[in-house]
Amino acid sequence: MKKYIDTGKKDTRSGFGVGLLEAGKADSRVVALTADLKGSLKMDAFAAEFPERFIQCGIAEANMIGVAAGLAITGKIPFAGSFAEFVTGRVYDQIRQEVSYGETNVKIASSHAGITLGEDGATHQTMEDVALMRALPGMVVLNPCDFNQTVAATIAAAKYNGPVYLRFGRPSVPNFTPAGEEFVIGKAIMMNEGTDVTIIASGHMVWESLQAAEALEAQGVSAEVIDIATIKPLDEEAVIASARKTGAVVVAEEHNMAGGLGELIAGVLAREVPTPIEFINGADKFGQTGTPAKLMEVYGLDAAHIAEAACKVIKRK
Repeated sequence: MKKYIDTGKKDTRSGFGVGLLEAGKADSRVVALTADLKGSLKMDAFAAEFPERFIQCGIAEANMIGVAAGLAITGKIPFAGSFAEFVTGRVYDQIRQEVSYGETNVKIASSHAGITLGEDGATHQTMEDVALMRALPGMVVLNPCDFNQTVAATIAAAKYNGPVYLRFGRPSVPNFTPAGEEFVIGKAIMMNEGTDVTIIASGHMVWESLQAAEALEAQGVSAEVIDIATIKPLDEEAVIASARKTGAVVVAEEHNMAGGLGELIAGVLAREVPTPIEFINGADKFGQTGTPAKLMEVYGLDAAHIAEAACKVIKRK
């Protein structure tokens, strides 16, 4: 199988910061807004380079989305950022009415997503955000897997004309995808070809899936790994082709079961190519306080559990 090397752990929120600055340099229409979290979202470099294009909205997320929508109507390309819990759940009505229904060119920058927010606990963690954003007509949902891919996804989001939800995280995680690789919205990424089982993952779970594939290879199991960096619109052709080839699927995501990537993939397979499927996700639970690594282990969001699910689903062929 193809070997991926961790070139040094970096947080994906820093990838967003780099991508935002690059997008701002390439297009003077790019502006940035945040709800008192400039440092947490790594917007510092953009704010320093383009102070006239940076707006500090204070702890007023609903107002921030309204301002972003207004800027989009005037021709700007606004990135409105906060923690994932606050920039989705707290302002869902504004996103629905002013961004999705209004079809405004707003990019929602969602940091500290998933269980890996860690020690801040359940009130700040969100495992429901993908479900909320997926449900909105016209909303693109991106969930890049590492620093390099987040840089590229941010640049692609700036170039895309329409609402985008860009999800990234707080902890330092392996950085293993090529730097400078173009991010194509709506395109699945084949990370490793295999014949016995397909492992479909997004975000932080892509690295865990690659580690699971290595462990499975040592057991004589050939695992195909697909990175779904674009959850919506889903690359259904890639999913269907892989399921037909391997006949067994595992979906791994740092999100709850309801409304997540697993249910999305299951729906596609049910319609097009019924296939045994197993799920690695946060089930139907809120988060809790703990280190990111410990929480991933406790919630079963790691390579060992993915490999176990792969072996289980292969037996169901």
